[in-house]
Amino acid sequence: MLFSIMSGRRIHSVLVGLLCLVIASTICCSSSVGTSSILCLESERHVLLRFKQGLVDESNALASWKSEKDCCKWRGIACNNQTGHVITLNLCIFCDDYMYAATPLIGEIDPSLLELRHLNHLDLSFNDFGGMIPKFIGSLSQLKELKLAQANFSGSVPPQLGNLSNLHTLDLSWNEFLSSENIEWLSHLSSLRYLNMSGVDLSKVVNWPQSLSKLTSLIELQLSWCHLPDVNLRSLSFINSSTSLQVLDLSQNSLINSSIFHWIANVSNNFVHIQLSDNDLQGPIPAHVFTSMVSLGSLDLSGNLLEGGMTKAFQNLCSLESLVLASNQFSENIQDSLETLSCAEDTLESLDLSGNWFWGSFPELTGFSKLRELRLHDNTLNGSIPESVGQLSCLEHLDLFGNSLNAVITEAHLLNLSSFKHLDVSNNTALSINLSSDWNPPFQLDTLGMSSCKVGPAFPKWIQTQRNLTRLSLDNASISDSLPSNFWDLFSDLEELDLSRNKIRGKLPDLPSFPPGLITLYLSNNMFSGSLSSLCATQAPQLNFLDLSENLLSGELPNCWMSFQLLDILYLGKNKLSGKLPSSLGNLEAISVLGLHSNNFSGELPSLKNCTRLTILDLGNNNLSGKIPSWINQNLKYLRALRLRSNMFNGIIPFSMCGLTTIHVLDLSQNNISGALPYCFNNILALADDATYDIMNVELVWKGIEIEFGENLQFLRSIDISSNYLVGEIPQSITSMSKLNSLNLSRNNLTGKVPENFGNLKKLESLDLSRNQISGRIPTSFSSLNFLEVLDVSHNHLSGEIPLGTQLQTFNASAYMGNLGLCGPPLTPNCSGDGTTQVDDNKEHDNDGLINLGFFISTVLGFITGFWVVCGSLVLKSSWRYAYFKFLDDSRDWVYVKAVVYKAKMQERLRR
Repeated sequence: MLFSIMSGRRIHSVLVGLLCLVIASTICCSSSVGTSSILCLESERHVLLRFKQGLVDESNALASWKSEKDCCKWRGIACNNQTGHVITLNLCIFCDDYMYAATPLIGEIDPSLLELRHLNHLDLSFNDFGGMIPKFIGSLSQLKELKLAQANFSGSVPPQLGNLSNLHTLDLSWNEFLSSENIEWLSHLSSLRYLNMSGVDLSKVVNWPQSLSKLTSLIELQLSWCHLPDVNLRSLSFINSSTSLQVLDLSQNSLINSSIFHWIANVSNNFVHIQLSDNDLQGPIPAHVFTSMVSLGSLDLSGNLLEGGMTKAFQNLCSLESLVLASNQFSENIQDSLETLSCAEDTLESLDLSGNWFWGSFPELTGFSKLRELRLHDNTLNGSIPESVGQLSCLEHLDLFGNSLNAVITEAHLLNLSSFKHLDVSNNTALSINLSSDWNPPFQLDTLGMSSCKVGPAFPKWIQTQRNLTRLSLDNASISDSLPSNFWDLFSDLEELDLSRNKIRGKLPDLPSFPPGLITLYLSNNMFSGSLSSLCATQAPQLNFLDLSENLLSGELPNCWMSFQLLDILYLGKNKLSGKLPSSLGNLEAISVLGLHSNNFSGELPSLKNCTRLTILDLGNNNLSGKIPSWINQNLKYLRALRLRSNMFNGIIPFSMCGLTTIHVLDLSQNNISGALPYCFNNILALADDATYDIMNVELVWKGIEIEFGENLQFLRSIDISSNYLVGEIPQSITSMSKLNSLNLSRNNLTGKVPENFGNLKKLESLDLSRNQISGRIPTSFSSLNFLEVLDVSHNHLSGEIPLGTQLQTFNASAYMGNLGLCGPPLTPNCSGDGTTQVDDNKEHDNDGLINLGFFISTVLGFITGFWVVCGSLVLKSSWRYAYFKFLDDSRDWVYVKAVVYKAKMQERLRR
């Protein structure tokens, strides 16, 4: 009985268990079927299609929006797996692998998006929507994440975005023409944790600190390049401010007031990253500002005007991993600075103190065991480098260039640096590299810089082991050797090579093709010889900069320049190249600087009208001939320097030359140019500005001396057309060239008077009008040329008094000589009259004629009288005649005796 009851209970339990399994499986199956069968809502599918109709999808990135019926499976769409509502619309280009290859979507944001009432995440970054951010986005009340970065929005940020009370991420960054005059609407976003408005113009938001302090949940704040107004933050209340803030970026805002440190110190103690780089912050860093930020891991204060030393503010930063203080005005013994960071010895990985005034010997760094990057370049460090630097086994990057280190680098300095990738010790002129030829380094560098160090005379063999080099800089390194025959094979990954200013020998044809990724090649100022024919065999499609100037290269230029489509700068000056310039130079459509000066090129210029980006064209000191081509003005709209001096160009200066409105330097001197100066010459320099552009060294005759200009060229305005055959008058319009610094029209056949308004050239520093046929008076306006340092008006037909001025009387008299009618200091003490009466030119010439005739007659009569007085006396009086010839005989004997005695003495001295 008992058994049967127990059996019944067991059976009942089993049945109950089976029933539960059946129910559970039914529920699971039901749930599974339900999930797989849920599709996006048809209404929302139509909304998305209407949105797509307003877009231009050139790369067909949204192809799935047409082929796939279920919009939840479309690219960039995510749905709620319970309801099927669209919750994510992510069309960010570059944000995933598929979209990365796409081109930006172009169009407008359709208001139909409002019907996606459950949308949580909207990301339209890196597209091109243009226009203003639609106000209706502020009605997408369920949004938690809104990203519209770099989508080409413009106008004002709509304050309606403040209605998105659920928003925790807002990114409006890098929309170039987007601005906001009031960001008070941000205070309504109480859940906001991430805010990025970098690149948005906030220059009129004077209360930005108060508005941001109300975001109590904010963790990350990015406001780089916002033109934030500089305000005093010391009086700001920090009640209810965000103490949760961990990441702050206010870089590139031109902030000056150091009270920003006071604001930072009071906003939060939880910072892990602070970036205030590229502002104008001045003075020392307050000692208290970082003392309580024990979690701070990264601090960037570079690009400011901070001074003093690394104060106690850094002493408690025991979690610091990266410190960047570059490009400031800190001045302190480097050893004291590192002692301030002793708390971070076990954590510091990157230290950048470059571009300051730190001094003293290179410090001991053995305590900083995790240091990976050390940048101390452009300071005033001196003395030796301790061998202990070779014990920093984690070190990857070491920059010491631009100091005054006086040391010898040996294997001990590099012994254990197995992770080493980057070494630059350039511009330490007393630094020597003494590594044995058979040494095999434990590292493979990608960057090596030893410019202006003592590396040579042989090309180091240890460098030949560095097969991963992308940048090698050994200019001015005392190398007087030939390159290894397999040079390019050794360094097949090179992108930048600088071996200039050495005495490296060899013929370029001996060097095989350049590495395919080579971008920049400097081989100037060496002793390379041979022709350039091997260039045609090279495969360097990325080559951007080629400098082979100041070598011994000879022969003709090859006609294969169409293969160098990306070449921006070509510099072949000061060689022995000859022949005609090849026509394929005209295929260099990317060229901005072409320097072929100081060779023996001949013939006419090939057409360079397709080289429309040219800013500097230097063909001086050759034997080029023909007329100056009209395409120079018609096609070269960006030309800043044109140097054709010392050639054989002929004909007139074309009228079209007046169109060179952006020119800074025009040098047509020492040619065979004839005709008159165009009356429109004042248009030259009209639009020239001080904007930076590609620079190569250009030789100019500046203030009478030939000088090589580099970067300063952009500040010059110079015209030199001297030593030609120009005729006619100096155009009156030339006096309106107010930016002109130097004008040389000497050694021509110019006539007429100097324009009266020459004093309008207020910035003129050098003026040479010598050796022409200019007449009349020197204009009194010359006395207004206050910056004039060099003046030469000699050998003309100028007349009258030299104008009185603060500097005109200080020039040497030779500046005025050769003008017979000119008077006054410094040429003569004064003029015969009062010097103020205007004399008619014809009368002046008549007077000159009378003076010249009277002078001639007086000279002839005086000679005749003197001759007959002496000779007549000798003829008539015999005693005088006898005494005269006796004197001549005695004088001859005396000279003879003296000569014989002197000769004997010299022979005696030579025998001794």
